[in-house]
Amino acid sequence: MLVLIRGAGDLASGVALRLYHAGFDVVMTDLARPTAIRRTVAFSQAIALGETTVEGVTARLATAETVPAVLAAREIPVLIDPEAACRAVLNPRVLVDAILAKRNLGTSITDAPVVIVLGPGFTAGRDCHAVVETMRGHTLGRVIWDGPALPNTNVPGLIGGFAGERVLRAPADGIFRPVLDIGALVEAGDVAGYVGDAPMVCTIGGVLRGILPPDTPVRKGMKSGDVDPRAQVSHCYTVSDKALAIGGGVLEAILQKTNLLRN
Repeated sequence: MLVLIRGAGDLASGVALRLYHAGFDVVMTDLARPTAIRRTVAFSQAIALGETTVEGVTARLATAETVPAVLAAREIPVLIDPEAACRAVLNPRVLVDAILAKRNLGTSITDAPVVIVLGPGFTAGRDCHAVVETMRGHTLGRVIWDGPALPNTNVPGLIGGFAGERVLRAPADGIFRPVLDIGALVEAGDVAGYVGDAPMVCTIGGVLRGILPPDTPVRKGMKSGDVDPRAQVSHCYTVSDKALAIGGGVLEAILQKTNLLRN
């Protein structure tokens, strides 16, 4: 069964890993210049590097024509195709919208026999068959068959006693230039990067779990980095509990919906 995932950031990659290990063929799409922060656990890095490996699973830059060969090698093809136009050629049984734009960027319930989306901006039963909750808390990873996910609060989930303080945001419009790399231990006041001469300053201590790559165009206030106050460097190189919980919800939705289709 072929699953097409729109988006290849860290949460989408956690979903892809869950489905890959469950035996599904997984294809992912993303922008030509992905904006994933947690690049060490994002299959979107295959677009920049040609290939990348997360937790022992390799993803490879591909085209619609080379997808069969990449799948045959038990790798995950990643296509530069933000609109997922490749679905007309690949005919996926399942489409997962994992863009996490908090709004619908073009996904329809008619895009595949099973359409699943992550987070707010969609209504199950109208825009898709199922929505998987992405907000940290009691309902994280739950499958919603009727209605929307919880509304976007614009407040990151609480980790290690911190929420919004964890997120590093671009200090100005321009081109981003990191000066620290993922895995660096930081203290409050450390500069993680610049936009022009404007510094992007850490407000808490911990480990730099994510940061945009060099030369990324940014706008003021755009999420550009992430500090994990738990300061576990190993967490930078494994998918998060949140990504795995969401991946479990997607797997549940696929199995339940495909069973219904067979009936």
